Amino acid sequence: MKVVITEYLRIDTESEVWECRCCSNALGNARENYKHGLLVHDRNPREVHPPKLDPDRYEYNFAPDPEWCRILEYYCPHCGVMVEAEYTVPGAKPLHDLELDIDSLKRRAAEFVAEGEDMQDASLPIPDPREHLGHSHDHGHHHHGKGAH
Repeated sequence: MKVVITEYLRIDTESEVWECRCCSNALGNARENYKHGLLVHDRNPREVHPPKLDPDRYEYNFAPDPEWCRILEYYCPHCGVMVEAEYTVPGAKPLHDLELDIDSLKRRAAEFVAEGEDMQDASLPIPDPREHLGHSHDHGHHHHGKGAH
């Protein structure tokens, strides 16, 4: 079963692999940091947040200092979609922001599938959403064409 984790990531619980939701390619072991399977662009934060004041005239110009701040952008190596971006200090390891209990995820996914299968039981009635509104579209009107009596 494939379980959606984020907008761009899912886990295949059978193979225990992170996958890109855009291209379905494998990104690495689901028991490890998904970022290890992605391409990283280490951005100068001033490319994203340029100075608001002239940096030649003002020491503090509302732009992040590249000696103190980096922006790491993570991309799928297969389709190029940006999966994640993080602000960090230069030289820091990628943040391990999603550490999931894979065994529990597999167990819960199997339970979810089992519950979903119960809902497909042919003996269960298919609900009509109009029933609880107390309104039916059959008002007993008989529409006749022009000239019909």
